[in-house]
Amino acid sequence: LVAWWSSISSFSDPERNLYRRLLESLSSEPERRFFRLYFETLRNDLGERLPAIIPQVYLHYDPYTLRELPSNGSALARQRMDFLFLLPYRQRVVIEIDGQQHYADGDVASPKRYAEMAAEDRNLRLQGYELYRFGGYELMSSNWRETGAEFLKRLIKKSL
Repeated sequence: LVAWWSSISSFSDPERNLYRRLLESLSSEPERRFFRLYFETLRNDLGERLPAIIPQVYLHYDPYTLRELPSNGSALARQRMDFLFLLPYRQRVVIEIDGQQHYADGDVASPKRYAEMAAEDRNLRLQGYELYRFGGYELMSSNWRETGAEFLKRLIKKSL
């Protein structure tokens, strides 16, 4: 991702510029924490092998997804995901950081909203994506760093 960004931009430090630009696209503190933790946890160990993490991605722009769409060309019902990891061997991993809007209408739990989310999760998996969810509350708790770092290390170990 950094190599691509370097090829289309003229910043003196394209890696830092891309990092800041992607961080600015995030709308919640749990998302920002997860994004920063990704680099804090993995950047030094993996260096150039660090897989791309793309925040706020619209999955219908994923070239593999475009080829897999039904012939009518309709995109996935839930297109925007919090993070997409592009891992070796065409592995695609979606990370969702769930706030209350994922499972409630206002302050009231919504079984309908939850069921719609579960159905879309199944569809994403059938499209070839792995999907992992964090509760936003989880990333605001006192042990959020340990929880997130352990997950990231295990995900990368499994994927590389």
